Amino acid sequence: TAIVSKIMGKSVRKNLAMTGEITLTGRVLPIGGLKEKLLAAKLRGITKVIIPEKNRKDLKEIHDEIKSGIDIKYVDNIVRMQRITRVPKAQAYFYGVINIRGEIIPVMSLRKKFDLTADEYTNSTRILIIKIEPQAAVGMIVDEVKEVITLENDSIDKVQNKAGDEKSIFLEGVGKYKDTLVSLLNIQTVILDKDR
Repeated sequence: TAIVSKIMGKSVRKNLAMTGEITLTGRVLPIGGLKEKLLAAKLRGITKVIIPEKNRKDLKEIHDEIKSGIDIKYVDNIVRMQRITRVPKAQAYFYGVINIRGEIIPVMSLRKKFDLTADEYTNSTRILIIKIEPQAAVGMIVDEVKEVITLENDSIDKVQNKAGDEKSIFLEGVGKYKDTLVSLLNIQTVILDKDR
């Protein structure tokens, strides 16, 4: 996080910490001493910690008292846009698959899913690797990643699904962040919905 902060010229949020080593190919490697790292984070007032996906199983061994009050997220890969292999007879918004170090990951276009203008690939285009389950990864093409933010529950308003509006099921809520409103997608619904 310190290196990315320096390159982008943006300060890291004071309540955010990340642990893990990133290889030259973008894989985030597992770490040791997770319990001690989470305890140190808690003592420093950190409320959000990003850890390697491969350390998810280690959390079972850590007492709830240490984990309470810390929002723990997992990261496995940071991936730039790359060649996508087409798959026949897939939904139009699934562009195909990519191979990330031997793991085949389906890639979908959010623009195509929501009937927006076609994807335009630039140096900022990224593929977000989302894991809704430990063994089920999906890539989502996004125009760019500006920043990662944490919203408290009282900053989020739930939305009601409107009758006749098929796309409203994809919206989880609206978050208030500084002076802007942020749409929160229901990722599971976006990925699993196949009929639209």
